[in-house]
Amino acid sequence: MATAVRTPAISDAERNAREQLAACYRIFAHLGWDELIYNHISLRVPDEPDAFLINPFGLMYEEVTASNLVKIDIEGNTLDGSPWPVNRAGFVQHSLFHAHVPDAHCVIHTHTTAGMAIASTEEGLIPTGFYSAMFEGQIAYHDFEGVTIHDAEGPRFLADLGGKRIMILRNHGLLVMAPTLPAAFQTYFFLERACAIQIATRQAGTPRRVPDEVIAVHQRDVRSATPPGGPGMPEFAAMVRKIDRIDKSWRD
Repeated sequence: MATAVRTPAISDAERNAREQLAACYRIFAHLGWDELIYNHISLRVPDEPDAFLINPFGLMYEEVTASNLVKIDIEGNTLDGSPWPVNRAGFVQHSLFHAHVPDAHCVIHTHTTAGMAIASTEEGLIPTGFYSAMFEGQIAYHDFEGVTIHDAEGPRFLADLGGKRIMILRNHGLLVMAPTLPAAFQTYFFLERACAIQIATRQAGTPRRVPDEVIAVHQRDVRSATPPGGPGMPEFAAMVRKIDRIDKSWRD
């Protein structure tokens, strides 16, 4: 297990953000959504709009803790004295959205099998089930340009994103952003399930598209079901309890 990194004195708000993000990494590892040492989940530091937290490059998700997360600014400068580097692809992509999308407080990017499979199809995600119908008309698409290490791709990312906050990176993977980490987690959970179910549906038989009028009602009703604490709070809290029962070292 990775050792904790001693960070300078931090605010209670930053400490809470660190714990929330570290928990999210452990949850993703538990659910099998990690990819060796790659991919990234980032979170803006409260009251510091130009600073965000991201995973140390070289650690597996199961090794991430509250204290070894790296605090960087949108220029790529390390702000907390961390000895760990940050994945260039993660910095280029996440700093872009944190800098230019005001409500993108949490950004998630993955290479799961289901997500990459759907991203590699011509039709992308289609509304054939409970989860995928939630996303009809809500997903942006961005064509693959290779590993995301070039700043020049940024304007095309933003143009393709438009006013949406979910993106399928064609031939690449999934991207979700939201105003809070629990909301991003909930959206990502539903999106990942939608991708996996679409693959299973094709194996089972001919997909049956949900009618447009039903999609409209379904999306309206899903949006109206906002729990106390905001979208995703009950689901995220439940998963935090689960990983706490397994291993509390993420709190270090």
